[in-house]
Amino acid sequence: MAILNFTPSSMFPVTIDSARGTRVRGSVIKMQKSLNTTDPPASPGFSLCTCGRKHFLGEATTPFLPISPSYAAPSTAPNSTEVLNQLRPPKPDWYFELYGYFRSAGMERYEKEIAVYKRKLFANLVGKAETVLEIGIGAGPNIKYYNNIPNVSVLGVDPNPKMESHALKSAIEAGVKSENFKFIHAVAESMPLEDASVDAVVGSLVMCSVSDIPQTLKEIKRILKPGGLYLFVEHVAAEDGTFLRMVQNVLDPLQQVVADGCHLTRSTEDYLLEAGFKGGVDINKVSLSAFYHLSPHLYGVAYN
Repeated sequence: MAILNFTPSSMFPVTIDSARGTRVRGSVIKMQKSLNTTDPPASPGFSLCTCGRKHFLGEATTPFLPISPSYAAPSTAPNSTEVLNQLRPPKPDWYFELYGYFRSAGMERYEKEIAVYKRKLFANLVGKAETVLEIGIGAGPNIKYYNNIPNVSVLGVDPNPKMESHALKSAIEAGVKSENFKFIHAVAESMPLEDASVDAVVGSLVMCSVSDIPQTLKEIKRILKPGGLYLFVEHVAAEDGTFLRMVQNVLDPLQQVVADGCHLTRSTEDYLLEAGFKGGVDINKVSLSAFYHLSPHLYGVAYN
């Protein structure tokens, strides 16, 4: 992300609302329940963000899986191109190129710290998935975690068409055959893929800036096969009343402007729990020091 760095001398502990059943750092919940959420919609903005927020719009640039209009059957439903133009009007090539550069070169510190959690998380794919769809694939920092999956095919979704070359490079460096990687220019709210067409969906730093979190989760459930997995890594709002939450509240409007619509105060956990994944949701909550204002983080698995 073109990230606003804010690094205090010490970290504040993350406290979790016990009413939601979530426990601190590394502890897991597995549950389904309905929660009322009031998170505001994302504000459009022109900026750079390596956080991986991605408003995923558009149409496939290369065929991979059977393609069909999203939002199910009605002929009046918008297609992916219409949603692309509505949520993310076209930008000049220089913007996409510059954004791609920051996404590929600006996250080394973050990826180094989050790696221990990603290794644990993506181990869930081994033996359970061959076709992996990553929403907001960006420069492909997660692809290296897929290379121990036998016969893996990776499908990457991103609204920035210039990310294709970066992601393909990461795939090849990770040992994924070029013919087993395909890029789709699309948004997570409307993905041009058939129902029940992938084994697993991965989202890393995505929900902070999609325009419609419930619709994104609905699309994820739609394209996952029965029993499929949704793996997520997201930064979320700090606990109400903490110093960190005060910092996030102050920085949030600026963050949305300079970081491509990224919100610092979204309660993504609530959306995950109310999305209705049939097998439940396992959630871990941790704090990171690399980018203080982007703590805490959630990572876990939802079971379709």
